[in-house]
Amino acid sequence: MGIRSILSKPFAKYIINQQNQWAANPIPTQEKILANITQKAAHTAFGKDHRFKDVGNYQEFKEAVPVGDYEALRAYVDRVKTGEPDVLWPGLPAYFAKTSGTTSGTKYIPITKDSIPNHINSARNALLNYVYHSGNSQFLDGNLIFLSGSPIMTQTNGIHTGRLSGIVNHHVPGYLRSNQMPSYETNCIEDWEAKVDQIVQETYQENMTLISGIPPWVQMYFDRLTAKTGKAIKDLFPNFSLFVYGGVNFEPYKAKLFESIGKTIDSVETYPASEGFIAHQDTLDQEGLLLLLNSGIFFEFIPTDEYFDEQPTRLSIGEVKTGVNYALILNSNAGLWGYSIGDTVKFVSTSPYRLVVTGRIKHFISAFGEHVIGQEVEKAIKAAVLEQPETEITELTVAPQVTPDTGLPRHQWFVEFGQLPKDFERFANTIDQNLRKLNVYYDDLIVGNILQRLEIVPLRKDAFIQYMKSQGKLGGQNKVPRLSNDRKIADQLIRLKL
Repeated sequence: MGIRSILSKPFAKYIINQQNQWAANPIPTQEKILANITQKAAHTAFGKDHRFKDVGNYQEFKEAVPVGDYEALRAYVDRVKTGEPDVLWPGLPAYFAKTSGTTSGTKYIPITKDSIPNHINSARNALLNYVYHSGNSQFLDGNLIFLSGSPIMTQTNGIHTGRLSGIVNHHVPGYLRSNQMPSYETNCIEDWEAKVDQIVQETYQENMTLISGIPPWVQMYFDRLTAKTGKAIKDLFPNFSLFVYGGVNFEPYKAKLFESIGKTIDSVETYPASEGFIAHQDTLDQEGLLLLLNSGIFFEFIPTDEYFDEQPTRLSIGEVKTGVNYALILNSNAGLWGYSIGDTVKFVSTSPYRLVVTGRIKHFISAFGEHVIGQEVEKAIKAAVLEQPETEITELTVAPQVTPDTGLPRHQWFVEFGQLPKDFERFANTIDQNLRKLNVYYDDLIVGNILQRLEIVPLRKDAFIQYMKSQGKLGGQNKVPRLSNDRKIADQLIRLKL
């Protein structure tokens, strides 16, 4: 064993002891976070506008700070972009994480000196939790790869600006620098396909032990490795033992990814966002991700069925229940206040607080009042794959077909298969039946002959890659929305059907 793997075990024990302390005291931990961030921001422009000096508890905070998305904070962010200090957080942010939004165009998310540890330490702690519970630390002695965006920064009035993954790349701990791949020069390649090809060239003969990235783009890397060498990943990288992922549900990609590897390996799920690192897997056998209550973020939750109400219920951590869908709201030492991140979550445990991501508050299908969410789609297709395990899903998205040429309206599922199911009709029926069990409104529409059974549209190989490339969103942290309430994506994909 190398020095990294040896030292990681006592360090992991130390971190887990700290983690257990705050996880056992969730309400005081969050109350302390709220007091700290409001006090520190009391003399900022936002703090003065919202009377932070008079905020002494959560109820007073709710009365002072409204909930909103990026547009609600845009006027303040625009002031920060001009170089004005003390607007959302004391001083100027260390970075802007530049990200493309579906409704707000390009977003500039501040990352401050105080919030950087949230991103860096949380990623580190996800790995240390795995080391602690599995006993496996040898992967730290091999080569580690993080498939991410370019680390090249631009300047916005003196504020370094770039993709989150590129920003984080500048803060990889020194003890991991020597075995981090790809090279800095390769990581700076902007064209994703050219970048993946160069990563393949740099890594195919190396001792890769950890690979991290969003599953569809890791799959692309694996496909190109196999195309170049004719070998399964386990034969190229016999010591590859840990896959780290985040950003999407792993289930639809799992079978094909493990087939490419040639064996099943351990995986660690994370929940990072430009707005903050929210949760990570903390066990090997429990459902859900540990919500990071002691990392500079005060969390709020709005029941999703109230989200669009004029006065929705806002809840702190001590008020949430398991099994309820909530919209996630952040208040943080990055200077985000009442910020609706756009994700919906559901708690599976409150001791400690573990959650699963169930979808996007604006990514659903309700063209007929059914309000189908991402979690329901993924559970339904998982059931169909379990029934016909030869089936491999590369990627999928779902949209309504309101005005079909023939028959009743329906949901269209655009699916790129790695391997088609043997019985296609049965596969579609299984999905439909499970979706009806999961969503009573969808079932009512089928029973009432408002909708007909869903339609699966199989797409040709690399259809989603072609689509994302056409949108300038190939690779990096970009993801295909699982659901749409319109036909913008569907009308592009229909041209790529088998």
